[in-house]
Amino acid sequence: MALSFGYLLPTRERIMEGCPETTSLLELADRAEAIGMDAVWVGDSLVAKPRHEPLTLLAAVAGRTKKVSLGTAVLLPALRNPVVLAHQIATLDQISEGRVILGVGIAANIPTVHAEFRAAGVPFEKRAGRMMEGLRLCRALWTGEPVTWEGRWTLKDQQIGPTPYREGGPPIWVGSHVRAGIERAGKHFDGWFPTGPDAESFRDQLTQVREVASQAGRDPMAVAAAIYLTLRIDDDAKAADRHIDNYLSSYYGVPAAKIRKSQANFAGSEAGAIDWLQGFIDAGAEHIMIRLAGDHERQMGVVARIREALLGANAAP
Repeated sequence: MALSFGYLLPTRERIMEGCPETTSLLELADRAEAIGMDAVWVGDSLVAKPRHEPLTLLAAVAGRTKKVSLGTAVLLPALRNPVVLAHQIATLDQISEGRVILGVGIAANIPTVHAEFRAAGVPFEKRAGRMMEGLRLCRALWTGEPVTWEGRWTLKDQQIGPTPYREGGPPIWVGSHVRAGIERAGKHFDGWFPTGPDAESFRDQLTQVREVASQAGRDPMAVAAAIYLTLRIDDDAKAADRHIDNYLSSYYGVPAAKIRKSQANFAGSEAGAIDWLQGFIDAGAEHIMIRLAGDHERQMGVVARIREALLGANAAP
């Protein structure tokens, strides 16, 4: 997989700011494509971290872009009926003509997420099993063949239409850095998509993912290696650090120090960001998804330069 870069739309931030209109979000997606980003990503949450519904928003992005991949970072399949989800994803993949990447996760074990599952009427316990079965059912439905299923859901010779633009459906990347998630990534998924916490850990865990894939009889290099990173770029490193802290504490509602220990983040200069990102590339990252901590209009111009610098530095000889 060639080195590529993605940009996370600030859907959570817009709700926090009291600005739910979508025009500015769609314009940011347009700009991401114009500056050469390879993917536009959208996060997911119902009530734990309120934001725009990701698949609906990505359908709008799909209708006005031509090249960028469209991804979820990450969707929580356990909150959704998989038959409905399979239908939604298939339709989005048709709208975008095969540009969807389905990033998925099981959700964090924290009180606000427990409350989110209760609000959706979904048991929090065994959410990993629910996600895995649901995605197997999605893949079965994406074949276009009649499906009979006995499990958490019941189907008898039923099928959906349309099927996805891409035969078999979009690639599915799983976001996790715990051992169980690493096992799932290596055995079952098309990509691995953690949030950090640092390049050294990423290298070690990617090695584990690919060892699991090999043991499962899969081509280990066929598992895409992606990373979810948060940046605040400013020549004033102290100011950038303050911005990151304020951003993370507001976003998650917990002290920033707690998030910074588990999620990879950078606050500092453009040159420093290039060096920091190169560390993840050296560790094996093939897709770099960037979440900007505020000031998107200014920082996207900087990100464009960073992307060009890194692509040049890592071009094949």
